[in-house]
Amino acid sequence: MLTFVSIICVFSFLTLLQTRSSIQTSSASILSRLYSQKLSVIDGHFGNSYTNLTNENSTVIYKFEYKEIENKTTAVRISIKLLNTADEDFPLLFVARQQRGVISWQLPLPLENIYEYEYASRTLCPLDQQHRKADMKQVMYAEISSMSVKNLTFSLKASKVSDFELKPGEVKNLSLTPSEPQYYMYTFPRNIDSVIVKVESGDRKCMVLSVQDIQCPVFDLDKDVEFSGTYQTVTKQGAITVEKKKYTEESFYIVLVMKPKDYECNGIDEIQLPGEERTKHLTLRVYGTISSSKYYIGIVGALAIFGAFYLIAFMIGICYHGCQKNRGVWIIEEEKSETEGETEDLLNRANTLPGSYGATSGNERDVMDRSLHEIQTPHNTTVDTDSVDSSIDFLPDADKEKDVFRTKTILFVVDLSRKSRKRVAKSYSLFCRNLAAISIFYGLAVLQLVLTYQKVLNVTGNQDICYYNFDCAHPLGALTSFNNVFSNIGYILLGILFLFLVARRDVIYKKAVQNDRKIGKELGIPQHFGLFYAMGLALIMEGLMSACYHVCPNYSNFQFDTSFMYIIACLCMLKIYQSRHPDISAKAHTSYMFMACVIFIAVIGVLHGTEVFWIVFSAIYMVGTLIMSVYIYYMGRWKLNREIFIHTWIQIRQNCFMCPRPMYKDRFLFLVLGNSINWSIAIFGAVKRPGDFASYLLAIFIGNLMFYTVYYTIMKLRHKERLHPLAIFFVVCAILCWIPALYFFFAHLTSWRLNPSQSREGNQNCMLFEFYDAHDIWHFLSAISMFFSFLILLTLDDDLFSTRRDKIPVF
Repeated sequence: MLTFVSIICVFSFLTLLQTRSSIQTSSASILSRLYSQKLSVIDGHFGNSYTNLTNENSTVIYKFEYKEIENKTTAVRISIKLLNTADEDFPLLFVARQQRGVISWQLPLPLENIYEYEYASRTLCPLDQQHRKADMKQVMYAEISSMSVKNLTFSLKASKVSDFELKPGEVKNLSLTPSEPQYYMYTFPRNIDSVIVKVESGDRKCMVLSVQDIQCPVFDLDKDVEFSGTYQTVTKQGAITVEKKKYTEESFYIVLVMKPKDYECNGIDEIQLPGEERTKHLTLRVYGTISSSKYYIGIVGALAIFGAFYLIAFMIGICYHGCQKNRGVWIIEEEKSETEGETEDLLNRANTLPGSYGATSGNERDVMDRSLHEIQTPHNTTVDTDSVDSSIDFLPDADKEKDVFRTKTILFVVDLSRKSRKRVAKSYSLFCRNLAAISIFYGLAVLQLVLTYQKVLNVTGNQDICYYNFDCAHPLGALTSFNNVFSNIGYILLGILFLFLVARRDVIYKKAVQNDRKIGKELGIPQHFGLFYAMGLALIMEGLMSACYHVCPNYSNFQFDTSFMYIIACLCMLKIYQSRHPDISAKAHTSYMFMACVIFIAVIGVLHGTEVFWIVFSAIYMVGTLIMSVYIYYMGRWKLNREIFIHTWIQIRQNCFMCPRPMYKDRFLFLVLGNSINWSIAIFGAVKRPGDFASYLLAIFIGNLMFYTVYYTIMKLRHKERLHPLAIFFVVCAILCWIPALYFFFAHLTSWRLNPSQSREGNQNCMLFEFYDAHDIWHFLSAISMFFSFLILLTLDDDLFSTRRDKIPVF
């Protein structure tokens, strides 16, 4: 055993000696080659072209001397071209040595390990006496070498860049190739605090625009341009806002690098042949942004616009309501007479009893005659009960059992407002309370996420993370586009104002009920303000969530901007339905669970909108619409259980096949038309698969809300109800605001459905106060439009305050 171990040790020692000897021999060979190379030093002159050759035995060095002009930055650009084909394993090596830096590359130049370029041109580190206190006299060496056995012929040219420093407002026409990056220097004037670096091009070839601090080396290659400063990919246009306070030298470099292929800009991995010429022509300019006074004008101007609404509301409150002893619109008109009113009430009740279908005959006629006799009999007169036919059934269950009075062919609000007013009001107050809790938990998570996005953007400098309108992005503090965030102030301010108006109406109504109990029990639409409070809070949260989204807008957080839009649409539809169906409207927890499911579906659709998803969503959408229609048609008497499909088939058979006409014609026509529209939308989505699923889903809710509102208004007019003048005024105002709002909404300044560089092609300049762009104007107008739309719902039934509930039809 010992002998075997000894043999192994001896063998290992001999192998180690042999390896060491081989390494020494190889090193000696390399050193020998280096010392045996022929070294040529040539004095070079700027502007001249030099042709020479090199191989493993020769190295060529060009020496350039020049003096720097005081207080002026001087830059040198080196261009070198390989005139014959080189072996990939033995390329031409170029090294430029300066007083304070070294830069090197090789030819053929590999970019992204695919394409090779035999020509390269780069700008060396500038000589800047002002910023780096370099010596006035400078020497630069350009060394060309290769380990190739064969001769490699090259041409070299060094030239001074005379226009290296850009002037404010100067327009520079440039050409780029992947192997010829360029950069220039810009110094802030004394009276300018921020500027915009703007690049425009007539083609869509991909490039990178970068803004870097005054330091060397400058990162101007495809593989390292993203290592420093702020940058963004560009196709047809790009813009970066640069603030003076972020640069201690009050100067910066503008670096322009063209990509070897367009994948980073369009997401398409195109095949390009080696050696194919790839050139991009562009214009570069730097111009100043707005002054700080423009910030104040933009902020104060927006606040003044929405502050005017508070002033107008205050004046209307004083003039319109204050002069009527706080009773407001609850002024009860004089009734004809008590006897006439009760007579009409009995006629209506007789016409709407189950099985009557509007005809009064037989026992029902006797009941009505006896009731009329009782009305005409003085209250202190005793009626002889022996004269009453004992076979008459006064149907006392109709006042207690919902399955009796809800089956009448004509329902009135009194039939669906039988529950205690306090109990129902408490139930509706949960909408606002639950939404407040949801908003707090949801909002804090959203805020944390978007602030993290903004921090990542500021640290990495990657402006492809967020989809801004860079032509009108005014930074403030850590926010890159403060104007897009602040323009959401309208939602918040008008939401608060709406809450004040609802609260005032709530107080007035309660005082009116205290003065006259009949108002709360017998007259008008039952007033429950919980949904109105929830609508106002939802409008405020829409402003906050939209502001959070615009901190860093992109496809992964777009649902923050739309979540409360879904909630607002649902709350508005619930409010319209609740007006005449107060006892059977959906509960708060059920409604919010449905809204949560909608938001969940929206997230899946945005992130994973595959063909399978669209098919499943469309199927769920169609079935859900049908279930909801049946529930609405039968006034809540139809339950969702495991026998749902059996009950559905029975009801369809009885109402569509066995009856000559449906029991509730208006409701039936409304639901048939609504289902037709929704099913068409579902089929369209499954076939076309729109790229913006969140907007598609939002269009479904907005469309259904508009359809239901129009139906409700038509039915009011059909039943000879009139619209209150105030409601008509709000309708006109809402229409006049929605039309221009939608125009600005479809301006498409950005689109997260596209790649960042493609999205920037739609960027446009500011339009309002030199501070707000078209999307900001959409924020202003849509906030005003939604405010007026809320007021429409608030005043839509103001004409019915003095109308008895047993005369207000349900539809």
